Amino acid sequence: MQWENKETVAAASSATGAKKTNVRWMVVAVLFFVTLINYADRASISLAGPGRAGPGMAKELGLSVVDMGFIFSAFGWAYVIFQLPGGWLLDRFGSKMIYSLSILLWLLFTLMTGLAGFVTGATAVMVIFILRFLVGAAESPSFPANSRIVASWFPASERGTAAAIFNSAQYGSTVFFALLMGWLAHTYGWHSVFTVLGLIGITFLPVFRKLVHSPNRHTMVNAAELAYMEQGGALVNIDPNKQERAAHKGPRLSYLKQLLSSRMMLGIYFAQYCLNAIGFFFITWFPVYLVQEKHMSIMKAGMVAAIPAMCGFVGGIMGGFVSDMLIRRGMSRSLARKIPIVGGMVLCCIMVLCNYTDSESAVIFIMAMSFLGKGIGGMGWTVNADTVPKEIAGLSGSVLNTFSNSSSITTPVITVYILQVTGSFHAVLWFVIAHAVVVMLCYLFVVGKIKRFILTDTP
Repeated sequence: MQWENKETVAAASSATGAKKTNVRWMVVAVLFFVTLINYADRASISLAGPGRAGPGMAKELGLSVVDMGFIFSAFGWAYVIFQLPGGWLLDRFGSKMIYSLSILLWLLFTLMTGLAGFVTGATAVMVIFILRFLVGAAESPSFPANSRIVASWFPASERGTAAAIFNSAQYGSTVFFALLMGWLAHTYGWHSVFTVLGLIGITFLPVFRKLVHSPNRHTMVNAAELAYMEQGGALVNIDPNKQERAAHKGPRLSYLKQLLSSRMMLGIYFAQYCLNAIGFFFITWFPVYLVQEKHMSIMKAGMVAAIPAMCGFVGGIMGGFVSDMLIRRGMSRSLARKIPIVGGMVLCCIMVLCNYTDSESAVIFIMAMSFLGKGIGGMGWTVNADTVPKEIAGLSGSVLNTFSNSSSITTPVITVYILQVTGSFHAVLWFVIAHAVVVMLCYLFVVGKIKRFILTDTP
């Protein structure tokens, strides 16, 4: 099935005397850079805190390991708690207004963290915890907003690639900013990490404000591109205008109940929970696994741990590109999305082979291929853009992200328990690939046909 209505696009081009513009790709490039900054701000505390590159926050402020663990947890709790309010605000006031405010606030709180050196001890713990909590709260609308913008700008035949581009920034952030943050902490102290990242983001905010608008109100979009997007299934009128905002009080709570009563949406949500659990293992436990189970040095483990991240970046782009290519060649949207998801999860499962080899090279290769598979199959945000109702695109994305990030709370607890009981990572790897199996089961037997979810109006 071809999503592009060529006659409509041709008519629009003829009427305007111009070829179809490609502003949508500029918009997704802006989302990519904003998300790079987003993830750099999230990771800043892990580089500035322990002082691995020099005198760090913990040493200067007299913070213990327990204090730092308490501070590290602040972002995650706030990020999950404020997902649903953030999604409601997106649907009530539109992507540009809420996302702009979100960016400004998280950058200001990041800057303020760099000024927290005037206190020490318990007071420092409380001040930095509050600031990191506020960063998490401010960032909560970011990924739902990304998904909402992609749903409004991209036809189904390009949506996988677009979502993969902004989603890949979570891996690319390590490449773009980790070296800079390490150098800043080593050369100028931990304060500079927060200051520089905050200033970089604030400098980019006017670019975001200038280039990101609703498709039907963007001055750089011509009629041919607008027709192309709309005929392909893009929700070009997703954001309310001033009159619509005044007439409506926002999405109804009954809509949330409808989402959670849908077999298709629940399947997507539970699959996303499992996908994030797999990613959480690679981001947090993989270096520990290399040191404790495979007896690598800390320095070597740190370098090796970057390889899966690079593979995840490549895999994410591959998954979206292949899925879109299948749609353009006439395959149904459901099958085109499920093939890379299921195939990627099958590849991800090969990580269990690490239990049966002591070769460092083999372990690195297996884990790299496994994370490549995770990247290919990590298409939850693409499927979200395919299925969200226009009325609550932000809220639906927030529900997805709530399920997703809940695994960041449960996974470390379960992993620690498994390690305490078994004394090795063998069972942990089985636990991780069990999540990949659940993703496959969700998409094969629960989700069913992937289509736009239609809300039922309720009094």
